Parts: sequence; structure tokens; C-alpha cells
Amino acid sequence: MRVLVFGGAGFIGLNIVEALLDQGHEVIAFDRSPMPSTAVRVFAALPGRLEAITGDVIDRAAVTETIRPGLDAIVLGSAITADATRDAADPETILSVNLMAQIPILERARDVGTGRIVNLSSGIVHGGVGEREPVLTEETGVDPIGLYAISKYATERVGTRLAGLWGIDHVNVRLSSVFGPWELATQARDTLSPQRQMASLLGTGRPALLARFGWRDWIYAPDVAEAVIRLIAAPRPASRLFNVSTPDRWPALDWGRRLGALDPDFVCRLAEPGETPTIHLHAPVDRAPLSTDRMRDELGWVARFGMQDSADHFVGWWRRHGSTVDGP
Repeated sequence: MRVLVFGGAGFIGLNIVEALLDQGHEVIAFDRSPMPSTAVRVFAALPGRLEAITGDVIDRAAVTETIRPGLDAIVLGSAITADATRDAADPETILSVNLMAQIPILERARDVGTGRIVNLSSGIVHGGVGEREPVLTEETGVDPIGLYAISKYATERVGTRLAGLWGIDHVNVRLSSVFGPWELATQARDTLSPQRQMASLLGTGRPALLARFGWRDWIYAPDVAEAVIRLIAAPRPASRLFNVSTPDRWPALDWGRRLGALDPDFVCRLAEPGETPTIHLHAPVDRAPLSTDRMRDELGWVARFGMQDSADHFVGWWRRHGSTVDGP
């Protein structure tokens, strides 16, 4: 297949690009940031072919030039995962990148006859509903709060509407809380996963202190990549919205303790009274898990990595690349 990944040099984008290349596909990675040199070196050894383009997703001319005839799929992965501080300081840029950039892409995809468009959304769109419902299905109500959540839900609705009007093959994917390889602290990512925060403390002598256990349906980034490829390659699916998560729910605290295999001096524990947590869980409470039934029943996909497997895999990846991954 020939696949264009917008946000291809970002966290989730890099995992999707790597998985596509590993399967021998041709990939165009478009991002405002250059491909990290470590990723360039790793990806060069894979059987697929990579073309990396540095450009801004809000640059209509650059987008038009990049979307060429013959694409089997486009992955919409460009996004600013903004926190409240950025929401207050720069809402226009957040909405320009996360929402409005989608429209020229869909227009051009329509004009050149691109195959499938996969829009990466997020389970964060459920907002406070996730604190009240036991399980979040694709039909559960939403209550997005921050501009990242609001813009992600808007991409689902706008994309679905335009796809219907323009005859585009468009699928929305709501990702659970993602962590794993290639997560970098960049200007587009304000909210690093707790797991990545823990990894940054390795070798520093500082403990990873959590305010609570951090129970969630954490999804490992390589699993996300495999799910996206499954959606790209599948015959026209009956549904147009899929949750991508894991059926297992486990605490971030236990994952951090497993990470201690990398560093005998690394400590991960709950913060004691009077201590300030060093790991930010990004929410005051743990939300309900996303249902994975639709991906399993319609596409036969189930996440491969659980708590222990993901920690062990990440330990190996970090030993090979963690100290050399580019980041500001």
C-alpha cells in the first residue's frame, strides 16, 4: 500500500510509520518537525520505502502538493495535545492544526481519489461522562472540555459530514490513553504519558511518585499502529467509528515498578502525605475504559500488549534507543 501519514514524525505517527514500513508498504510522512535521526536510522533497515516531508499541515499549498493520485490511505494524525495553559494562550493555533487543517486535506483527497481516510481521535472526547459510565462504547455520550478534546470531537463530526457529502471513505478512531516507543517531549505535545514521564526519570536518582494507582485501559503505541493498519486494509467497514483500546485495565503504578528492571536505583511508588507527586496523571480521577467489542467483532483485532508485556517490550526499546532519541 501507499499511505500518507500526517503527523508522521510525532509520537503516534512514528509508530504507524514504523509498522507500515515493517510490513513493506510505501509511506509518506508529513510533519512540521523533521524525522528524528534515530527513527531515520531504524526505519532505513525496514523493508518498506519512506519519504519524509517537512511541512506545516495548515499550509494549503504544501498539503495539496503532498496529496498525490495513487494513495491508498491517508492517516490524519497531526495534532497539538494542548494543556490548559496553551488553551488560554493560543487557542487559534490549536484549532487551526487540530480541526481546520482537516478540510483542505479532505478536499484534495476527494479531488485525487484517495482510498481511505483514517482520522485519529481520542477517548478524551467523553470528558466527564467517563467518570459516570462503567464502560464507554462508540455510542456513549461525549462531554469534551479542553480544546484538544473539543477539536478532536469536531474532527469526527466535520469529517463524517464532508465524507458523506463528497463520497469519501472516512473512518474515525478514538484512541485510549497511549504510551510507548517514540514518545518525545515536543512543542506539539504538552501532556506526556505517565509512562514516558517515568522513563525520563531513569538514571536521575529521582523517584516516580504517583498521587494514586492510575487505573486505566492504557494502550501500547505498537498496538495502536497495528489497529490503524487493520482499518486501512479492511474492506469497507460497516461502522465509521471505532474505539482502539485494550480489554485489560491496569494501574500505571505497577507498570512503573516493572520499569525498574532498567535501573536498580529507580523507585516508583505512591506519594506519601506531604510529598509532591512527580508523575502527572492529567486527570483528578480515573475514567472508565473504552469498549473494544466493535474492533474485535467487525475487524478481528485485539491488542497484543498488556501491562507486563508492554513494560518488557519498552525496556528493550529504551535500552536500544531511549538515550539517543531526538527531542528538544
